[in-house]
Amino acid sequence: MTYSQAVLNGERLALSRLLTQVENDSPEGRAALIELFPHTGKAHLIGVTGSPGTGKSSLVNQLALYYRKTAQKRVAIIAVDPSSPFTGGAVLGDRVRMRDLSGDTGVFIRSMATRGSLGGLAQSTANMAQVFDAAGYEIIIIETVGAGQSEVDVARLAHTTLVVEAPGLGDDIQAIKAGILEIADILVVNKADRPGVENTEKALKSMLDLAHPTERIFQHHGTAMRIPTRQTTMNLIQKTGRISADMDSPHPADGFH
Repeated sequence: MTYSQAVLNGERLALSRLLTQVENDSPEGRAALIELFPHTGKAHLIGVTGSPGTGKSSLVNQLALYYRKTAQKRVAIIAVDPSSPFTGGAVLGDRVRMRDLSGDTGVFIRSMATRGSLGGLAQSTANMAQVFDAAGYEIIIIETVGAGQSEVDVARLAHTTLVVEAPGLGDDIQAIKAGILEIADILVVNKADRPGVENTEKALKSMLDLAHPTERIFQHHGTAMRIPTRQTTMNLIQKTGRISADMDSPHPADGFH
């Protein structure tokens, strides 16, 4: 039985091994991708990006919990981590914040190293997402490495892009420089229990208004849409539900189509 057949049959071990082949760009991995391609196109890809310290991993953890508890959807998480300077492998820091998901067979967490790639993703991230899609995972969350302001590549891959900011980090001013706000489908102001969250949200909205004054309209997905801003804290799953509802809505801009 080939890797692709085993993955389509729901074999978790085969899925893990195929992901390794895909990450290493082996001939077996490339052949399996061709076989799996007709079985893709059903998953919702969610990109989560933002600067270090904004709580991306904690937000991903809560999103996965929400989809498992309220919709019983299968969730795959691709956590793009920095590369170890010694082994070249992934530094598994993100998994520490996802312990709530351990033991859930409906969740598959895969860490991968950037291996020198820029833009917040690794070269094989899109191929990994394709494998998860074919394997029947309805929600695929891609968390970028979080190493700077230039992580905009995820917007080309994801159906919905969450840009995560937090008060007190100074990133509300820095974010606009690289256009990271412009890739957001939803702007999340995390750690909303900290002082200064209202000022951070106001500053971010002002930047959006300055760049696109007409109702903060962006068209990076081909259709005009209004960018919602949501405050979150990691102990409020209903806030995560509001973000999920936002992702299910196209946010059409009044008068713009």
